[in-house]
Amino acid sequence: MTTPTEEKIMASLALITGASSGIGKAFAERLAKDGHDLVVVARRKDRLEALAASLPGTDVRLVTADLSTDEGIDTVAELAATLPVTMLVNNAGVAHYMPMQDLPTAKARELVHVKVVAPTMLTRAALPGMIARGGGTIVNVAGMLAFSGPAPASQLPRAVYAGTLANTVTMSQTLHAELAGTGVTVHVVCPGLVATEFHEVQGMDLSAVPRMSADDVVTAALTGITLGETVSAPSVEDYSLLETVFGAELAAFAAQSPQLASRYRGN
Repeated sequence: MTTPTEEKIMASLALITGASSGIGKAFAERLAKDGHDLVVVARRKDRLEALAASLPGTDVRLVTADLSTDEGIDTVAELAATLPVTMLVNNAGVAHYMPMQDLPTAKARELVHVKVVAPTMLTRAALPGMIARGGGTIVNVAGMLAFSGPAPASQLPRAVYAGTLANTVTMSQTLHAELAGTGVTVHVVCPGLVATEFHEVQGMDLSAVPRMSADDVVTAALTGITLGETVSAPSVEDYSLLETVFGAELAAFAAQSPQLASRYRGN
């Protein structure tokens, strides 16, 4: 027989990566307010301790792990697989936003591990339990740069960083479809400029630039789930713009032919 505390944890346990600041911290605060108990993951133990202290009445498990390493990913994946996680928030990120030719090898590897490998492995670990329990929610944090591929260099898209976000969007959409009928849903939130430490770490002073708050990003993500959005864009008023993008992608996919397109013939 489970105790009332155990029943509460089984009903609402959120695992949040990158929870020590910014969007991850805002997720932790909001989900705690909504009655979730938490497993919070970050590299900075002191900040996790401060977060836990600010959430009295919430059961908060602190996990110090570096998701740029296989060891860190494996540590958190084991928790995702063994705990009754009802919501997984893949939020962790690193501020390695620079042209590929300037991106050091170590930072490139770190970026791909944190933004691609970690969400993939943590989601893979959490899914069997969620499916067995008949429900769960995966929330991935990407960004509007996921849609910046066609942008000219003057608009400063960065290939590796933007590419990891595009991967997150496509993986979320595809996985959401794969899990239809299981009770598990997948969502990705794509904020634009947000008032977090990201730009300061990059040495960029954007204090005079209007930016969305991390709290608003979380509000959009959770509201988007309620609205049934697989992809939520907090800063885009006209959602039909995204629907047009997704429709065009599907149209191009469906237009495949075994015949060589005429524009490629005769060369």
